[in-house]
Amino acid sequence: MSLDKQNLPLHVAITMDGNGRWATNQKLPRTAGHDRGLHVLKEIVKAASDLGIKNLTLYAFSTENWKRTEKEVGFLMNLIHNHLKQEFDFYKENKIRLHHIGDLSALPPIVQQDILDGIEDTKEFTGMNVNLAINYGGRDELVRGIKKIIRNGTKEEEITEEFISKSLDMPESPDVDLLIRTGGEKRLSNFLLWHIPYAEQIYIDTLWPDYTVKDFYANIEEFQHRNRRFGAEKSEKK
Repeated sequence: MSLDKQNLPLHVAITMDGNGRWATNQKLPRTAGHDRGLHVLKEIVKAASDLGIKNLTLYAFSTENWKRTEKEVGFLMNLIHNHLKQEFDFYKENKIRLHHIGDLSALPPIVQQDILDGIEDTKEFTGMNVNLAINYGGRDELVRGIKKIIRNGTKEEEITEEFISKSLDMPESPDVDLLIRTGGEKRLSNFLLWHIPYAEQIYIDTLWPDYTVKDFYANIEEFQHRNRRFGAEKSEKK
């Protein structure tokens, strides 16, 4: 497999779907799927960093995931807590800078602090930006962004697409170039509604715990063979 380092997506977003189904297929509790999924997350973050991807956004916990059982939600919050507390050396070694997108205020206080600590501890790193979508929903992001604009007393003539982008959760990240979803479902599920107007979308049946670096490279290669026109006339691939 040959990847063109001059034609990498600037921003990759991944919906890491299928942890629960993977565990069920293995006759294991759903929590085992999330454990395995976290291991895969680290592998993909490392692969993306090594490849030279500049921005990676990971859908870790949605605003709708609170509907799951109390036991599963508690396990996920604890998993996030442990990951952020234990993996600083991993992010430091790879010079990865952490960001959070979503409604921080609705998370357990200890997880809020873990996220804030992770952002603070990695803010000087110069490698890949990783946006962790925790308690995130695309519509919720837009609502919070609009409220922020109103609170700031913004004048009508100041409102542009660029201004709105800067008022949302990822002001430092460009629009998504490639959206990957594992697990076989072919829908956005309220993920990054503002940020994907021309994202190439790849949906694969592989459940997230079975997703590999080889799969990730294959998705990047497929992206590189897409003809991205952004509404213009069709052009020939070079």
